[in-house]
Amino acid sequence: MAAVAQKGAATVGSLTTSSSDRRATVSLFSRLRTAEGQADPFPLYTELRSKGGVRPAPWGGFLVTSFDACDRVLRSSEWLEPDKNWRDRQGPRTRWSAPSSREIGSTMPALNPPEHTKVRRAAGGFDRTAIQQMGRTVSRLTDSFLDTVAERLRDGEEHTDFAALVSEELPIATIGAWLSLPSADWPRLRELTHEQVFTQELLPSASQLARSDVAMAELRSYFMDLIRDRRGHPGDDPVSRWIATWDTMEPDQDTADEAVYFLVLFVLLAALETTSTLLSTMTLLLVEDPARWDLLAARPDLVPAFVEETLRYDPPTHVISRVAARDGLLDGVEVRADDMVHLMVGAAHRDPARHADPDRFDPHRKAFQHLAFSGGIHYCLGAPLARLEAHTLLRQLVGRLPRLTLARRPSRAPRVAFRRLLNLDVALA
Repeated sequence: MAAVAQKGAATVGSLTTSSSDRRATVSLFSRLRTAEGQADPFPLYTELRSKGGVRPAPWGGFLVTSFDACDRVLRSSEWLEPDKNWRDRQGPRTRWSAPSSREIGSTMPALNPPEHTKVRRAAGGFDRTAIQQMGRTVSRLTDSFLDTVAERLRDGEEHTDFAALVSEELPIATIGAWLSLPSADWPRLRELTHEQVFTQELLPSASQLARSDVAMAELRSYFMDLIRDRRGHPGDDPVSRWIATWDTMEPDQDTADEAVYFLVLFVLLAALETTSTLLSTMTLLLVEDPARWDLLAARPDLVPAFVEETLRYDPPTHVISRVAARDGLLDGVEVRADDMVHLMVGAAHRDPARHADPDRFDPHRKAFQHLAFSGGIHYCLGAPLARLEAHTLLRQLVGRLPRLTLARRPSRAPRVAFRRLLNLDVALA
């Protein structure tokens, strides 16, 4: 697709990029990987967006920072997930050939129709009855975790880590109870979830991919053992129901069991990593500004708006990737079939063409348009559960505890696509 146009420049589609442009973009992504860039990537996103809404990526493919373009890609059937077949076509010595990448390529979010349609139908969803049932569990768990925070601060601790005590605990306890997973296994499953995410990062290193490979192998072993046990001792739980469902769809038991495995794996990964980040980010935004705490204390009806603005302002996932189904144009830029586009969601959410004063956190916005849960047929199946946990935590936090304040700025995991706070130290105000 690229051809030499002149010395020091290359033509990509209808764009001409100079060597200095490519070096500037590489430098920008290097800065995104620093502690400063991870703490506040948004000035760098502004710099990237200034180069155009659709720009060639130095490593191939395209970077998309325009909100409208990102939204159209996510909703269009002309853009596909980089599924297992696409990954196989990239060759044996690429990041896509890593065992963890091939494994994630078989989970529901990485499937395209008709496979995606079949698996999503088999998975079911979080309907109103399920959410009501889980709501009672979430409320009880949140009470317990906030009791621990309050007790530690009352007992004289100068500060305590909210991320460790609440944000990391609530998602695994919620989904672990729903799936009927032994509570003794929850800490290890949470750790493996954090390790596997590198295979879904924008530009993972070889060592990060190796960590993902190890984690994914352990997750496969764990869940295949679980499925074999549930097959012999079925119960009233989603895993047992998925086994029964897939047995009617697949005559081969091994094929059915693997299909159930990919469903359980997807549910665990989707329920933990991004939800815990949402809870931590939401709480950080609350405790770093006393006026926000006072606002929600006086106006608890603004809790849903506060959560939606958090998802816009700093979403758990900053990059979503898609590939072109066929040759075509994206905002006037020529894209060939199988080309990958990286939708820079974190940048698109601050696009001034879509949001007025986009760098200001404002729960009074009239429209909370965001792509935090993707879009189109791949709109996040677990979005209702993530919102449930966030709403419950925010209401109970402001309603039950005295005002908290940020004790020190948190550190973050070394990632670009998937945000994660490693700690969130809070204290009594």
